[in-house]
Amino acid sequence: MLDKSLVIENLSYSYGKHLPLTLSLLSATIQPGIITGLVGPDGAGKTTLMRLMTALLLPSSGSLTVFGLETRTSASQLHEIIGYMPQKFGLYEDLSVIQNLRLYADLRNVPESDHQQLFARLLAFTGLEFFQKRLAGRLSGGMKQKLGLACALIRKPRLLLLDEPSVGVDPVSRRELWRMVQELVDTETAVIWSTAYLDEAELCQDVLLLDGGRLIFSGPPQQLTERVAGRCFQIQKITGNRRQVLTNALQQKEVQDGIIQGQNVRIVLRGQNQPTLSLLNAGADARLVPVHSRFEDAYVDAMGGGPGGISALAAAMSPLPDEQDITVEANNLTKCFGDFTAVQDVSFAIHRGEIFGLLGPNGAGKSTTFKMMCGLLRPTSGTGRVVGLDLQKAPGKARSRLGYMAQKFSLYGDLSARQNLNFFSGIYGLAGIRQKETVARMIDIFGLQPHLADSAKNLPLGFKQRLALACSVMHEPAVLFLDEPTSGVDPLTRREFWTHINGLVEHGVTVLVTTHFMDEAEYCDRIGLVYRGQMIATGPPDELKAQARSPQIPNPTLEEAFIALLKQWDASHEEPL
Repeated sequence: MLDKSLVIENLSYSYGKHLPLTLSLLSATIQPGIITGLVGPDGAGKTTLMRLMTALLLPSSGSLTVFGLETRTSASQLHEIIGYMPQKFGLYEDLSVIQNLRLYADLRNVPESDHQQLFARLLAFTGLEFFQKRLAGRLSGGMKQKLGLACALIRKPRLLLLDEPSVGVDPVSRRELWRMVQELVDTETAVIWSTAYLDEAELCQDVLLLDGGRLIFSGPPQQLTERVAGRCFQIQKITGNRRQVLTNALQQKEVQDGIIQGQNVRIVLRGQNQPTLSLLNAGADARLVPVHSRFEDAYVDAMGGGPGGISALAAAMSPLPDEQDITVEANNLTKCFGDFTAVQDVSFAIHRGEIFGLLGPNGAGKSTTFKMMCGLLRPTSGTGRVVGLDLQKAPGKARSRLGYMAQKFSLYGDLSARQNLNFFSGIYGLAGIRQKETVARMIDIFGLQPHLADSAKNLPLGFKQRLALACSVMHEPAVLFLDEPTSGVDPLTRREFWTHINGLVEHGVTVLVTTHFMDEAEYCDRIGLVYRGQMIATGPPDELKAQARSPQIPNPTLEEAFIALLKQWDASHEEPL
């Protein structure tokens, strides 16, 4: 009879005798029948801990026992009761959905006589019945994650390990994944869900919070959230520049953390003392309104607060000259791949110094639109312009005025961080003393010094993102295109990025951004909602929330508005019977 819990006792791990500990003296008990969240900043040791649980790694000291099986001595038995969905897509992209399922069934020694019934159940469970013949590499982000989950469930596991399963997945698919995993939980099954989305962690019954390889909190998320009760406020009725209000607030000694929420600014105080509103330039009508604390507020508080509101990147940049008011423009952009229309008649105009967000589910056409606006894809019809330059007629000049941070890093993985900086600065026309000074400045601003000799593919995710952003802004572009720039990074790194973005916008830079993280979308001045290749709604975040308001959801979040607007569009485009 196996024990009914997973027990970690004084667990430490190092990747080498002379290397620092990745995990240090962890002790915790994880119970079946619930979903346990695993959270922490980039490099905290979350993935290492999961690999130790699977016996892919063995402890340097201490012990880890999974349902009575010690990882050092019972690895083969453990592998029979564990389902593991790794952070990096662990499927074969040149195999179809059904071929991946067959492969994993064979690897797990599932009798062939059971295949048909098993696959039918998993395909129905994940909603992939109609995509059995599609290559895994051609699935949308959400569908890939569902297939990854199906492969992890080839044998019903006693312990299901999900390493950031919702990274890069739209809100609709995230909710579907969460629902599917909740359905799996029973008194015999333990689920550990590692996540960078703290609204997901807030739904877990228990949370393990790691920082620097140490366990700094273990328990129900509500218990951690209580530490900031009474310290969370919104600055409402702002008549000034909300980005500047946030920057000013973060410089006040009373303020621990702050983010933008539509037309409002949300802050977390260090104690009970409140900042003086008149110092924030929020306008005469501004007021401080108490709001409910969230798990993310408590997380940032436990990490010592946010990174502040001053961008060293923006401070080092020269203000852009006044040019035309409309700096990015799409006119009836359409892109067809054979008989499939990926984008249809998409039009928008972005003003100088404005943040415009492209939101939509996986496969909606956001990245295709992005690539056409960067000149990387030729439209089937329609035009795209950057600072007045047609991307088809003057692609070189247009690209020299924009910076592009791709969804899948545009870095060269086999080059070191320094070599990437040197290469991209040269591509953007920097040379001589100016190139050396610019590269040195980027290294300093983004704290890249410890990783300059590391190959880009081996960098921790947060540093990989910082390097990619540094490479895209070295030439001080007038327009910055960011395709899911903070996908998978922790809240502190996300705040750091948006401090830089807000600072650049205040210097006149125009930003076009895609994101699946709805709190991040709140920073946008306007949002274009793309669905089934079409732009179905446009407006400021608060305006989209108002469009989705209903008696059932009187005060919708942006995520709730996102889902409601998609449902409204589907309902209005249903074929009559």
